[in-house]
Amino acid sequence: MRIKKDDTVQVLSGKDRGTQGKVIKVDRENQMVSVAGAAEVFRHVRRSQKNVQGGRLSKNMPIPVGKVMLVCPTCSKPTRVGARVDENGKKVRFCKKCNAVIE
Repeated sequence: MRIKKDDTVQVLSGKDRGTQGKVIKVDRENQMVSVAGAAEVFRHVRRSQKNVQGGRLSKNMPIPVGKVMLVCPTCSKPTRVGARVDENGKKVRFCKKCNAVIE
């Protein structure tokens, strides 16, 4: 999986298609990511001592990693991500469109 936390991604399908947001959480075991502003659902909560107000709380649901695409920080376009070893011997991610290294 070449998507990490705090990457900007674009949703490819579903009701939130086309929206961009930051990755909040990555679940590598289940191949899912949580994106801010996408796949929000409401949880209806009864009033209690913990939750004095009650009502509808919004929370982000995970999206399959195949349904999102990384947005390159240099060319600002959604792109596929490759991996290669740089001259220092360190593995880096790069943009397949503009060939720039993604930090």
